[in-house]
Amino acid sequence: MKNYDLIVVGAGIVGLAHAYTAASRGQSVLVIERDAACLGASIRNFGFVTITGQRAGAHWQRAMRSRQVWAEVAPQAGIDVVHSGLWLTARRPAAAAVLEAFMQTEMGEGCVLLTPEQAAARHPALRTDGLQSVLYSPHELRVESRTAIPQLALWLQNALGVDFRFSETVTEVATPRVTTSRATYHAERVVVCNNADPGGLFAGEWKNHQVQLCQLQMLRVKPQTGFKLEGSVMGDLSLIRYEGYSALPQAAALRAELERDEAESLANGIHLIAVQSADGSLVVGDSHHYGSAPQPFASEEVNQLMLRHMNEALHIENAQVVERWTGIYPSCGEAPAFVKAPDDATRVVAVTSGSGASTAFGLAEEVWKNW
Repeated sequence: MKNYDLIVVGAGIVGLAHAYTAASRGQSVLVIERDAACLGASIRNFGFVTITGQRAGAHWQRAMRSRQVWAEVAPQAGIDVVHSGLWLTARRPAAAAVLEAFMQTEMGEGCVLLTPEQAAARHPALRTDGLQSVLYSPHELRVESRTAIPQLALWLQNALGVDFRFSETVTEVATPRVTTSRATYHAERVVVCNNADPGGLFAGEWKNHQVQLCQLQMLRVKPQTGFKLEGSVMGDLSLIRYEGYSALPQAAALRAELERDEAESLANGIHLIAVQSADGSLVVGDSHHYGSAPQPFASEEVNQLMLRHMNEALHIENAQVVERWTGIYPSCGEAPAFVKAPDDATRVVAVTSGSGASTAFGLAEEVWKNW
């Protein structure tokens, strides 16, 4: 039986990022995935590599580094970058004050604050009437997660020699031995990236750190022919959702206004993100509901709230919803990422802030460096 330098449990973006980090450094790697393909949070998202607005410090730096890796790996793996950049619209004066404060931080470097007139000239799809200002960030990238994740896995296999075992459930990790429903494997190190299965591997670690599950709802919307986004779009609600903004003192006044004006959206954890796919359709979301066992039922009321925010932000005509879905990811209030060491040769890793696509490559490099 082949002995590996590293076994990765889970073929989502966090697992693939660890596989890439090790394989690109000459290590032999095996990835074990319980499903026949990656079906979880890594494909049920925007494919939005979000830098601007991530929590200041280490998490923002992870995002910046992950963006660099995506830019290097995507063309090699045949992954299209569908569009780049972020347009964050401020409709309320309090929102504009948050953006102005953000521009004074190191995270504002490279970004530009536009007047509504300037934004309209550069991005005609935006509804700029009534806006106070628009933040444009050049840092963001967007890939199509449904195809990008399997393409990344295939490239890791063909270009870097990573082995994959799909449709195998890992039942025990006792490094150097990993036992699955089909076989037993050996490796010098094991990293478990199974998206915080509360009743599965290392369940005690998740419980001890009060990791819970977050369910989100998302939509695919078909706009009118010729509609084009010049980048990803967010709005006022995002400024109290993303900690790079919400931690600023100016965010308190905005939060108070939104609690008055958008109580229903806040109760459902809604903030607008809209991105565009190569076929012209939009991915729109999202909502956030927390618990130990989120129900698998999507609320049409939540969908309609998200569509309202989309229509307020964009010049959309007769939009047609063509897909609806839910996703689940682990959440932990104390930190945006979870890294634990049950022993010297084993690591348990998760992104616990819904920013896996944005930060996984940077996080994997940290894990490897500190191991």
